[in-house]
Amino acid sequence: MIQTNIRYPKIEGILQNVLRFTNTYFTVNSSLLFLQPFRYISNTTHCKLFTNQPTIKQALKETNTQSISRSINQSINLKNPTYNASDFRLICCATAVLFSSSVVHAEIELNIDDETSIKNAAATIAYDMMTYYKGNQSGGIPGVLPGPPPNPTWGYYWWESGAMWGTLIDYWYYTGDSSYNDDAMLGIQWQRGENVDMMPANWSQSMGNDDQGFWGMTAMSAAETKFPDPPAGSPGWLALAQAVFNTQAVRIDNTTCNGGLRWQVYPYLTGYTYKNSIANGCFFNIGARLARYTNNATYAEYAELTWEWVKNVGYMDEKYNIYDGAHIDENCTDINKVQFSYNSGVFLLGAATMYNYTNGSAIWEERVKGLLNATFTNFFPTDQIAYEIACEAKLSCTTDMFSFKAYLTRWLAATTKMAPFTFDLIMPYLKASAVAAAKQCNGPSPFNDRTCGLSWIKGTNWDGTYGVGQQMAAMSAIFVNLVQKTQAPVTNSTGGTSVGNSAAGGSSTTTLDAVKPPSTGDRVGAGMVTTIVLVGMTGMFGWMSL
Repeated sequence: MIQTNIRYPKIEGILQNVLRFTNTYFTVNSSLLFLQPFRYISNTTHCKLFTNQPTIKQALKETNTQSISRSINQSINLKNPTYNASDFRLICCATAVLFSSSVVHAEIELNIDDETSIKNAAATIAYDMMTYYKGNQSGGIPGVLPGPPPNPTWGYYWWESGAMWGTLIDYWYYTGDSSYNDDAMLGIQWQRGENVDMMPANWSQSMGNDDQGFWGMTAMSAAETKFPDPPAGSPGWLALAQAVFNTQAVRIDNTTCNGGLRWQVYPYLTGYTYKNSIANGCFFNIGARLARYTNNATYAEYAELTWEWVKNVGYMDEKYNIYDGAHIDENCTDINKVQFSYNSGVFLLGAATMYNYTNGSAIWEERVKGLLNATFTNFFPTDQIAYEIACEAKLSCTTDMFSFKAYLTRWLAATTKMAPFTFDLIMPYLKASAVAAAKQCNGPSPFNDRTCGLSWIKGTNWDGTYGVGQQMAAMSAIFVNLVQKTQAPVTNSTGGTSVGNSAAGGSSTTTLDAVKPPSTGDRVGAGMVTTIVLVGMTGMFGWMSL
C-alpha cells in the first residue's frame, strides 16, 4: 500500500503506477527536502540511460501519465533487456525521474480556453506557494508565514498571510479544490485575536488598519463564497468581518484632515500620523460588502462617507487615479502620488458592490467606469497585461508589493459579478494577464523551471524574483478566468449561511447601532489637532513594509 500526501494528482498517480511493482512500503513526504535525493539519482549515469530511451523521453516531454507508466512497465518487465526486473536501482531511477525537474518541476503550461488546464496550472502554483507556509508543521504558528523581517530577512508581514488565505478561499471557490481549506480555516481562526477582531496582541507592534482590513476582507470573502463554516463555538466569517468594521468605524479621526482612518492603529507606531488610501479603501470595501450581504444601510452610509472623504482630501483625483496618502501634520496636503494596483482594485470592487447594492444607480455606475478606465490605463499599459507601475520597471518592489497584482486580478473578476456590464471589458485583460503570468513561471529556483516572477510583460524571460507574492499573483491571475462558471457572491437572503454579530469587536468597539456616521457639519467643522510626529516619509514608498 502506497501512502502519499502529495497535493499533485498527476504526479501522485504516476508514482502509484511505478511503485506498485515493488513490495516495498513507501511513505512519500511532500517536502522539498524529500525531493533532493531523487534529483541527485536522476542525474546518475544509470538513470540517464533509462531516461534516454525514446519512449520514455517522449513521455517525459509530454508529461503524459499513461505513456510514462507504460514505458516504465515495459522496462521493468524485461521488454527492454538492458534492465533486470529485480534491479532496485531501476525502481529508484523511475521514481527519481518522476520527481526530477523533467516532470515535477516542469514550467507552467496553460491553455486559457480550457477549464482543466486553468485548474491544473493554478493547482501547481498553489502547491509551490504553500511550501513557504510552515504553520501546519510541528512547532509552526497556524495562520502566518515566516517573518516578519528581519527574522528571516526574506520573511513576510502578518497582513500578507491574511491576504494569502483570502486568495486560497477564492482558489477553492473558482476551482473546487479544497486541498487548503483546512489550513485556511485553522489559520484565520488562530489569528482572530483575543477580542475576536483580527487584532492579535502578538502583532500589535505593526498593526495597521490596512493589515486588519485585509484579514477582514478575507473573512468577508469566506462569507460571500459560502466557505465551510467554522466549528460550533467559533466566530462566523460574517462576525469576523463585522468586528473589523466596528473596530475601525470608531477610529475614524475627524480632528485631522476632516476625517479618514490613520494608517496605523496605535500612537506609538511609525505611520500613525499618516492617512493612506489602502487603510480607507479596505474599510470602504468591507462596508460596501457588508451592506450588500446584510442589507443594513448603516454600512452603506459609511462606505459613501469614506468615498467622499477620499475624493475630497485629494487621494482620488478627477480621473480616478488613486494616490498613496499624506501626513496629518500637513493637513493631508503633502500627497504622495505614487500609485499601487491594489488601491485601484480595492476601491473598484467596493464601488461595484455599491452599484449592486443600489440596484444599478447611475452615480455608482459612473464611478465604476471611471475607476475601471484608470485601472486599465495605469496598470495594464502593454498588451492588456497587469503591471505594477510603481516598482516593476526596476524591480524595486518591497516584499509586500510583489503580491499586489494578486488582489487586483481577484477584485477585477469579482467586479464582473457585482457590475455585470463590466464583464466584456474586464475579461480580455484577465486572459492576457493569465497567459503572460504562466509564461513568467519558468524560473529555475526554488521551483525548478516553474518559479513565478513578477514581470509578466517579459514573457518567458524570467525576471529573477520569487516568493509568496509572485506565486500568489500568478495563481490569482490564472484561476480568476473561471469567473464565468461561478455563482455570484451570496448574501444572507440568497443562501448565505455565515453567522454574524453586529456587536462584534470586543471591548474596543460599540455596537453597530451606536456607531453612526458624523454629520456633514461634524466633518467640515472638525479642527486640526497636532499629534506627535514619529518620523517623516523618507522615500517614495515610505513605510509600505512596516
